[in-house]
Amino acid sequence: MSDTGLPEPDRVEGAPHPRETAQVIGQGAAEAEFLDAFITGRLHHGWLITGPRGVGKATLAWSIARFLLATPLVPDDGLFGAPPPPVTLDIAPDHPVARRVLALSDPGLFLLRRGPTDKGDRLASEILVKEVRKLGNFFSLSAADGGRRVVIVDAADDLNTQAANAILKMLEEPPARTTILLISHQPSGLLPTIRSRCRTLRLHALEAPEMAQALDQAGIIPEGDAGALAELSGGSVGEAVRLINLGGLKIYSELVGLLDSLPRLDRSRALKLAEAAATRGAEERLDLLMGLTDLLLARLARTGAIGHPPAIEAANGEAALLARLSSTPQMARAWADCAQEIGARARHGRAVNLDPAALVLDTVFKIQKTAAG
Repeated sequence: MSDTGLPEPDRVEGAPHPRETAQVIGQGAAEAEFLDAFITGRLHHGWLITGPRGVGKATLAWSIARFLLATPLVPDDGLFGAPPPPVTLDIAPDHPVARRVLALSDPGLFLLRRGPTDKGDRLASEILVKEVRKLGNFFSLSAADGGRRVVIVDAADDLNTQAANAILKMLEEPPARTTILLISHQPSGLLPTIRSRCRTLRLHALEAPEMAQALDQAGIIPEGDAGALAELSGGSVGEAVRLINLGGLKIYSELVGLLDSLPRLDRSRALKLAEAAATRGAEERLDLLMGLTDLLLARLARTGAIGHPPAIEAANGEAALLARLSSTPQMARAWADCAQEIGARARHGRAVNLDPAALVLDTVFKIQKTAAG
């Protein structure tokens, strides 16, 4: 929970907060790029950390913040017995800076994220300009010690127009000894002037071994194979945690089993799936079901287009199913068209509050029709 009593907007449910995560996993190239800029005296004042959701962007930002706040302003060159330049961003967990950052009490750090609405009863849907204005007080108070200052914006995609313009002004006229770290899942949606005034660190999706390592660090034991999780989550640890929390591997396996009955549909299985999505409080489960359905259709289309199933199965029997239902480029196009139509119908169904069970059955019958065609 944040100091407002509301949930932290930058925390994935069921996982440690990025500031509580010791190591960045699978993003060595980005870490090395930042460290090289620091050592060679080319430390930019604005850094845009981009990549898919849940691949470690915030974890890297917090790692950089700890490093900058704990490392002298001018790195030693290793001469005359001085310590050599740093070779890693890692700061020991018992370092005073690491402890203060963990407690959000370091005077050199400012976290800009979505705050409460004016009523204070819930989180705002955007980062409002009133949150950005608090930076003025931060800069005036932290200037007295003469040390380095770090601002983390998580996420820059949440900035409303006024807040984005306020951040842009800071990037155009950066305060002394200040580094601004902007996390962005979709940088194309940011102001071009913000992008042009930042140096970009691009992070990539995690492979299965990295996914297993990241989940282990978070203290999360998946019920299934890390390779399947990496496939279904797109290499995103955050999405993998969501799949684990909502039983995503089981749902995807049920979908594969249902489609395996095609073109003769197992109606009892279809009804069971629809009823599960229609239970009270199952909104998240329905969202996940529709998302996994879209993913399965995309994997069908890709199989027909490239002539073989993906190298890693996301459920037992998936490879044989994909090869059987999508063996030609013509079938690939049919599945791609099916996915597009189902997506449009699902959006319409949500807009008119269609019964969730009816929405699921409508989706299943469209898939059956495509398989039969």
